[in-house]
Amino acid sequence: MMNKNLCLALLLAAAASSANAFVSSSTASAASARLAKTSLQQSTTATATTTAPQLVPPMSLDEIMSQPSGTADLYEENVQKTYGRFPLTIKSGKGCKLYTTDGKEYLDCVSGIATCALGHGNKELADAVTQQMQTVHHCSNLYLIPAQAALAHWLSQNSVAQKVFFCNSGAESNEAAIKLARRHASDRGITKPIIITAEQSFHGRTLAALTATAQPKYHKGFGYNGEMVPGFKYVPYNDVSALEEAVKQVQQADGQGLAAIMMEALQGEGGIIPGDKDFFARVRQLCDDTGALMICDEVQVGMGRSGMLWGYQNLGVEPDVFTSAKALGGGVPIGAMMASSKVADVFGPGDHASTYGGNPLACAAGLAVAKYMTDHNVLQNVVDRGEQLSKGLEAVAAKYPQVLGEVRGWGLLKGVEITDSNIAPGKIVGEAMEQGLLLVGAGANVVRFVPPLIVSEQEIDDALRMFESSVAKVVSDAGHVAS
Repeated sequence: MMNKNLCLALLLAAAASSANAFVSSSTASAASARLAKTSLQQSTTATATTTAPQLVPPMSLDEIMSQPSGTADLYEENVQKTYGRFPLTIKSGKGCKLYTTDGKEYLDCVSGIATCALGHGNKELADAVTQQMQTVHHCSNLYLIPAQAALAHWLSQNSVAQKVFFCNSGAESNEAAIKLARRHASDRGITKPIIITAEQSFHGRTLAALTATAQPKYHKGFGYNGEMVPGFKYVPYNDVSALEEAVKQVQQADGQGLAAIMMEALQGEGGIIPGDKDFFARVRQLCDDTGALMICDEVQVGMGRSGMLWGYQNLGVEPDVFTSAKALGGGVPIGAMMASSKVADVFGPGDHASTYGGNPLACAAGLAVAKYMTDHNVLQNVVDRGEQLSKGLEAVAAKYPQVLGEVRGWGLLKGVEITDSNIAPGKIVGEAMEQGLLLVGAGANVVRFVPPLIVSEQEIDDALRMFESSVAKVVSDAGHVAS
């Protein structure tokens, strides 16, 4: 039986042909054929069954880890090489220990780069995340989220902040702070806002945060005609005179205005360099004098790592805006940009947003970290273990003065300087790994210790013993003699 749509199409074509005496019969026939074909295609599409593509199933982790180089091979084939990775495949962790697929145990003084504040496999954190996952893990910021409200309240009660914007990472939290500073400057009539940051700083890998990061090596290949995002000016860290001169230049330039001074309370990736109280006092005063915002990047040093909850509390100042991530979720991705009452309402609906930011799962993790730190007086442990670590590192440095220099930092964010230019920090980090100790470099010549905040006295002793053994091996290989 002829399709009804096809019959109708042919009848319409015939009617059109007979009604128009000026259209030739050949033209009318062609039109009829085209109309009939279109109708037939529509009919076929409406009645055909669409077959979905067959997906390739993912490999099981057991399958991958059963092969000696299974994970490494998949990385080589499928993962972009944005990191230089050590040849360790982590299988599990507990407390301050990590275990690899080949059965080795490591004392973790990296903690996911200052992220796993409660160590690995923490029961309270695992229980909170599991329970939230079984309830509701994401619903978007179109609705009210109790865990987000509770975490924002805790952060505000324990800082200078009044209101919080949640996101997913340190870079995102710093991007939010940069946008807030620009909007605040715009509201003040500034059309060319300038944000001053420090040389050797690190604020993230997204484009504006990367521009704020005053290290040219990170900018290479990401500019436009040799320029990064406009509106940033750099000064040496802790240099009051240079800062004053930079502010003067900004204020005198036609159309420009100072939007913010953005500084890490302690430079982490720049080499574990604590902020100077006089410098930060001057930052605060210059911001007050110009109407600019004082922004503290607390992504690495914040959430207790310095022995205070926030790094700025070591400096005797209160910023207008500060940022957090890393330890905030104990390893579950979350970031926050926190604003004092002065600028808490600069953003309105639609000015900034994050799909995942502050979702129930991430905030449940943040609340679990906050509760554990409060219930177990974790800050005191950071102070005690930090002092123990400093004394131990100073003793090792005194024993090997031809290789090791200054020990610096706050709490459990410590670095020891490598003074021999022929010995890269990576050499000592690699030897420590052989000893069963995980460390990470910072800057060009610093070995960094950032263990979980729950690290024990015995574990610090173990870390110092393995570090000294590693230094001894490197020194021996380099032909030096211990003092």
